[in-house]
Amino acid sequence: MKKILVIENNAGIRENIAEILGLANYKVFTAEDGKTGIEIALHQKPDLILCNVLMPQLDGYGVLHLLHKNPTIRNTPFIFMSAIADRAEMRKGMELGADDYIIQPFEKTELLQAIECRLKRAEWLKQEFITREAPLNGNGYHLPDMPRNGNERDILCLLSDNRDVCKYKRKQIIYVEGNRPARLYYIKKGKVKAYKTNEEGKELITGIYGEGDFLGYVALLEGTVYKERAETMENTELAIIPKDEFDALMNTRKEVVVRFMTMMAHNITEKEQLLLGLAYNSLRKKVADALITVNRKYKTSINISRENLAAIAGTATASMIRTLSEFKSEKLIEIHDGAITILNEKELENLLN
Repeated sequence: MKKILVIENNAGIRENIAEILGLANYKVFTAEDGKTGIEIALHQKPDLILCNVLMPQLDGYGVLHLLHKNPTIRNTPFIFMSAIADRAEMRKGMELGADDYIIQPFEKTELLQAIECRLKRAEWLKQEFITREAPLNGNGYHLPDMPRNGNERDILCLLSDNRDVCKYKRKQIIYVEGNRPARLYYIKKGKVKAYKTNEEGKELITGIYGEGDFLGYVALLEGTVYKERAETMENTELAIIPKDEFDALMNTRKEVVVRFMTMMAHNITEKEQLLLGLAYNSLRKKVADALITVNRKYKTSINISRENLAAIAGTATASMIRTLSEFKSEKLIEIHDGAITILNEKELENLLN
């Protein structure tokens, strides 16, 4: 039976969460403040910790900071709970090393899904990730068989098949800049945006990823931290490839290396084109480029907020709306119930020349 520690200063909320988790067959420990929570965590070694952010004396950030200093408990999955849906607060929590951040009030299923997902991830990091029946590589990892001249489908199956899948709701954070990657993500369903935010809070979307795309591989290949934040644009399902297994495949499978080096080069080219477009393109060119880019991801009508579309183009939302209206009047696009359909992609591409 998995053990969960709930640190919450509100007695009613604390008891309600404990009851839900008890019915879900978890062994629950509760603490009414941060100091008591740390003492229980060190003594009971829970499998996961749920902690309120805003508490008197020692808040949730302080609890996480102190737990990370103790080697016996620092890797325990940690989920923040807060009634404040503030992006800056969420970012602070994730950058401190929290595994998730859920907003109160939350549905029972939302809480249980978040817990189940984090517990599964913890198991992935503990177990030997690749089957014992396959041959060993030089580092002692067991690698599945694959034809040495495997085609694209072979490589994709090797990386993405038979993986545990995590489900994310719309606008849920997957990772934040500054954190070190522990896994590679493969999008089985949904859309994800990668973006950076300036000091004024303005977003610049640096990538849109859809079904069949890998996510978070740049930081893994570079051996660095994430340089951007990733957030779901709709309900999304991600298959998880643990870092240790990805590293083993990169060290032994030439086909996998070639695949990701190609993706890396393509990523660099896209970033260069993005910077050039932001620096030199007119407003109409920026909007046309954004529409074409997103259209190739969606492959149907573009159902995306004007704010996100503006963040892709690197322009103001009002300017985006005005230019879309111009394109509509020129019969380049059609807009129905907020969704955009490109009527003449060739003409839009001509705007870029």
